[in-house]
Amino acid sequence: MKIDGLHIKDTFNKELPADPIEQGTERKVTGACFSFIDPTVPANPSLIHASEEVAQLIGLDPKVLGSEEFLQVFSGASILDGTRPYAMCYGGHQFGNWAGQLGDGRAINLAEVEHENKSWALQLKGAGKTPYSRNADGLAVLRSSIREHLCSEAMHHLGVPTSRSLSLMLTGNKVMRDVMYDGNPAMEQGAVVCRVAESFIRFGSFEILLSNQDVDTLKKLADFTLKHHFPELPLTPQGYGAMFKEVCRRSLEMVIHWQRVGFVHGVMNTDNMSILGHTIDYGPYGWLEGYDLTWTPNTTDSQHRRYRYGKQPEMVFWNLHKLANALYPLVNDAKPFEEALEEYGNDYLVKYKTMKLEKLGITGEEEGDNELIVELEKVLQGSETDMTLFYRGLADYQVGQKLDEDNAFFSTMLEAFYEPSECTGALLLKWRNWFELYDARLVKEDSSDQERKARMNKVNPKYVLRNYMAQLAIDEAEKGDYSVVEELYELLKSPYNEQENKSKWYAKRPEWARNKVGCSMLSCSS
Repeated sequence: MKIDGLHIKDTFNKELPADPIEQGTERKVTGACFSFIDPTVPANPSLIHASEEVAQLIGLDPKVLGSEEFLQVFSGASILDGTRPYAMCYGGHQFGNWAGQLGDGRAINLAEVEHENKSWALQLKGAGKTPYSRNADGLAVLRSSIREHLCSEAMHHLGVPTSRSLSLMLTGNKVMRDVMYDGNPAMEQGAVVCRVAESFIRFGSFEILLSNQDVDTLKKLADFTLKHHFPELPLTPQGYGAMFKEVCRRSLEMVIHWQRVGFVHGVMNTDNMSILGHTIDYGPYGWLEGYDLTWTPNTTDSQHRRYRYGKQPEMVFWNLHKLANALYPLVNDAKPFEEALEEYGNDYLVKYKTMKLEKLGITGEEEGDNELIVELEKVLQGSETDMTLFYRGLADYQVGQKLDEDNAFFSTMLEAFYEPSECTGALLLKWRNWFELYDARLVKEDSSDQERKARMNKVNPKYVLRNYMAQLAIDEAEKGDYSVVEELYELLKSPYNEQENKSKWYAKRPEWARNKVGCSMLSCSS
């Protein structure tokens, strides 16, 4: 099948070694970076939503999105002319433990395309069994697919490095899932998402080769990565070290953005870490509702909370250390890796502080800024306080705002508190003390309240994809109504804008969603 506008230019499955066994049986794969496999043909595919913006990114005319050809190719029913779909081989450390071979268990790469001198990999998630499916069916369900489709695009418009999502489709198949792993499986609607990224190479892509002691293929993958994604670097041991340093820089940039918008990934295993520093694999994720450094959206992680919000930068560092181990045989010198990791730690302290000051509308640095940040994080946890609403409301604070009268300094932030009545006594005093520090710091700024508000509203989003919002879209979609999917998609394209006609989405998590499945914590079930 052919789709006008797509310029096919495959590299990964042409320049790297393939699994010599061309069948879908689950098996250990060695000496290869991928396995050829065709998607499972869906029973009755239908389009729910497609992104015109992502279509244009890869060279597609948006008019093509409703065509039969588009439906066939991006549901997995037909294969693009001149292409050979494949699943990628990788391993990973999952929740701190080496899990061995993992691979694309429910994802299949359709092809790579080139548009305006940029290459994009097109990948279907939920397209059927592969050699890496590990006794699973390789399929995905509607609820998780909606979450991935919406979140990929929301993150992009928030300014967070991320994979994108071209389309969301029903397959017409039913899929059995146990949502909370509690022994209550049920049939759900099957769906498939087309993910788009510059590359889906992961930390685990290198780790699996090291674990198999396959240094020859490891070098081929590293050289491929340098050639296509870090072309300014030489194909030498120095180049591999420099590549690692750049991966550290990009990964740090990514996680700082996560912290800025209050995003929690939930499954930060090394197989979910992009070599390009992009957010990939949207499984159990969420945004902070109450400002809680210990919060994680993943039920699998509920006991140890390894990937909790406050620990995400540390977990990126841990994962980078595992990538360094995988690349070490190509360099045989620990120094470039040690230096890059040390630089990550030092840069994190600087970049985190800078990010926090930007959220507060502060430019430059002054003595006492660290205290301002630390004391705010403490007092934010004194009562359940919505992070997104707090920072957005803080932009309306005016210097000298009656700190000594009727708690007026609180007025623009009250709606951020789940229980405003708790802000009395000692907690109110702590807030007053912090606002005194903040007010004194703002006096030193060479800008007006209006100018500061404009700065703050560029880094503090008004709208994020809260779990309860995604769940409302899922609930309606499961009844055949996709209007909430469309509404949220449009809303999240402009997360920093006021969008006054959409103000119903600028609200704390409703009480009904506090402990509802899909709104508080989620499983990896999809």
